[in-house]
Amino acid sequence: MKENINTQSLIDLLRKTHNAEWEATPSSHDAILWLSDLVQFLFPSNHLPKQSSYEGILKKNQIDLENILLSYLEAHKLDIATAVTSFYNALGKIYQDLREDAAKIHEFDPAATSVNEVIVSYPGFYAITVYRIAHQLAILNIPILPRIISEYAHGKTGIDIHPNAKIDVPFVIDHGTGIVIGATSIIGKNVCIYQGVTLGALHVSKIMAEIKRHPTVEDNVVIYARTTILGGNTVIGKNSIIGGSVFITKSIEPDSQVFNTHQLRISNLNSSNSFDENRSVVLKKNF
Repeated sequence: MKENINTQSLIDLLRKTHNAEWEATPSSHDAILWLSDLVQFLFPSNHLPKQSSYEGILKKNQIDLENILLSYLEAHKLDIATAVTSFYNALGKIYQDLREDAAKIHEFDPAATSVNEVIVSYPGFYAITVYRIAHQLAILNIPILPRIISEYAHGKTGIDIHPNAKIDVPFVIDHGTGIVIGATSIIGKNVCIYQGVTLGALHVSKIMAEIKRHPTVEDNVVIYARTTILGGNTVIGKNSIIGGSVFITKSIEPDSQVFNTHQLRISNLNSSNSFDENRSVVLKKNF
């Protein structure tokens, strides 16, 4: 049984714990400001910077990242200056990938009137943007910061993408709320995922931390809403369509269609007659 802690002991405990955690954790406020400035730099929505300002804006963002990392990584075996340089050297590729993502979302979604509309207003695109930034940080073995910005995007969009997941280009999220993509998921090119989809683990255990426990989705796959796909050995073969509300724990061959059938019961409120009809959902591929 735990003994009661008096007020002074609690204060001492909090102070000790807070000091240790403060030294090992970046400021969430600073991290989100840095992220927001970077996204605004890549996709300006408030105002267009003067051409002469671009270099200065980027340099400030670079200094902000370096200061964030210095605030909690001095004791880590990480060359901060090299990590920051490597991140910004990769920024051009990140931007090109995101333009491809936005173009594919525009091509895929008949409701999208322009690529710019996708960029400025689609939560799925925002979630992909933050994922690609966080993933690059994770590649550089920068701890904690990728998760802070990923969870910020999760809170804004309802889309939970772990920064360690590997997602090729282009990638489409349509609607998106409730999507979960686990840390060891691998997603190929031209994949579209709808709202409520989970790419998860069959078992959750700390001893599986270094094991692939989330699915692989190959190129040109569409996964419709509320489908759950689990397991590190589960592979969704290329060119497949996975219908809505499907539960999958085994691999699916390439060029497959997987869908639920359900019984539809129709009743007339003004009549005692009713009937059941077996219905199948016919899916058309858009890629």
